[in-house]
Amino acid sequence: MQQIFIDRFSMPVEAKEEFFERVRINRDLIHSLSGFIKDDLYERTDGNTLYVVTTAFWESTAAIESARNTVMAEYKRQGFNMQEMFSRLNITLDRGIFTKLDL
Repeated sequence: MQQIFIDRFSMPVEAKEEFFERVRINRDLIHSLSGFIKDDLYERTDGNTLYVVTTAFWESTAAIESARNTVMAEYKRQGFNMQEMFSRLNITLDRGIFTKLDL
């Protein structure tokens, strides 16, 4: 069953450039992975706070797990530490996996 990986980020607007550079790197990677269907990116600014929502549609939970393993291995290869970046740029993340409802 199709699964949607949804991330909601908030950050100071000053973090936007570096954050979106990392988003581009991640999107380029996941677009090549097995089970990937599509993704979307949304933003909203409220004062000095930037809110970003990303969605990635996957064929299954197994595809998400495989993608997660690949992304983590790539982070390690690059020497990228997501927690360090988020702490340094004051980025918060709310993450979840959702299933589409057809009501």
